[in-house]
Amino acid sequence: MIIGVPKEIKPDENRVSLPPDKVEVLVTDGHKVLVESGAGQGSRFSDDNYLYGAGATIVSDPAEIYGSAELIVKVKEPQPSEFELIQDGQTVFTYLHLAAELDLLDCMLKKNVTGIAYETVEDNKGRLGLLHPMSEIAGRLVSQVSARLLTNIESGVGKLLSGVPGSGNCSAFIIGGGTVGLNAAMALMGAGADVTVADINLDRIRDIDTLTKGQVKTIYPTPAALAEKISHSEVVVGAVLVPGAKAPKIVSRDMVKDMMPGGVIIDVAIDQGGCVEDIKPTSHQNPTYIQDDVIHYAVTNMPGIVGHTASISLSNATLPYVRSIASSGLQKAVTTDSSLAKGVNTLNGHITHPALAESLSMTFQDLEEMLS
Repeated sequence: MIIGVPKEIKPDENRVSLPPDKVEVLVTDGHKVLVESGAGQGSRFSDDNYLYGAGATIVSDPAEIYGSAELIVKVKEPQPSEFELIQDGQTVFTYLHLAAELDLLDCMLKKNVTGIAYETVEDNKGRLGLLHPMSEIAGRLVSQVSARLLTNIESGVGKLLSGVPGSGNCSAFIIGGGTVGLNAAMALMGAGADVTVADINLDRIRDIDTLTKGQVKTIYPTPAALAEKISHSEVVVGAVLVPGAKAPKIVSRDMVKDMMPGGVIIDVAIDQGGCVEDIKPTSHQNPTYIQDDVIHYAVTNMPGIVGHTASISLSNATLPYVRSIASSGLQKAVTTDSSLAKGVNTLNGHITHPALAESLSMTFQDLEEMLS
């Protein structure tokens, strides 16, 4: 199979979908891998690393990659300038976030693209194996981002997360106790903040309590409990996830208004539309804006700022699926692997993920019936 690795063009996106060592595996398997020149630059992988170290074919024009490859492997969702490059019937394997990317969804449906979304590949225990590595990184970055935004130079409250003897530490409230929430909690706790996590899954908050030996507090997120914690927290983190669907709006504008001036709200769920009412997506170049005297951070590709770590971590998880699709073909790979099947969001002009269809009030087509 011919596999294409385009350069990521989303602003401040430094990741590459397949580092040289993963490309070498695919080439050894007998596949041809087209890598756009400069695709690995942000992750500190040179064209020579791909050409001489991995056996890839370096291509200067992304149109040639899209025009030749049967399988496109990316990191972030195709950007508008890439829509016209995508070929009819092509397979695109990447983070798609289609519930929040309606123009992309329209393009993929019209072009009969098989869209396999990393974020909805799910095993029989409900684990999101391809979302997990980037959620780990985003969660851990929350502590670094919070520490910076709390400073006076960023118009924050002027506090250290940890405080110092005689001066109290900051309170951080995390909504959602999944992979992002857990990693954010551990990082913030390690930085010395007073951390509370809210989640509707009681087993999950019990696990967090056990894992942290009670150092991270846990609550059940009733509206009253949320409002009370938000009003007393210097840092609020939105880490809510409904696989394939838009994030529910958990934090109202009135709750944000009750935060202390100079407080920080970080909406990691922004990829799926955000869990904070009226929040606007931001970028690494312009990561924040101030509304209601609160600093809003809603960067849609947080892990993109640590390209090397993120590229290795992501490709460790995606490579087995890429090998399966390339070696067995799409239909066999999907029909023999239920977790990969759950990643298929679009096929032959239809939405094939029920949560995506439901969140957009669109028609759902059963994947198994389409492939039978």
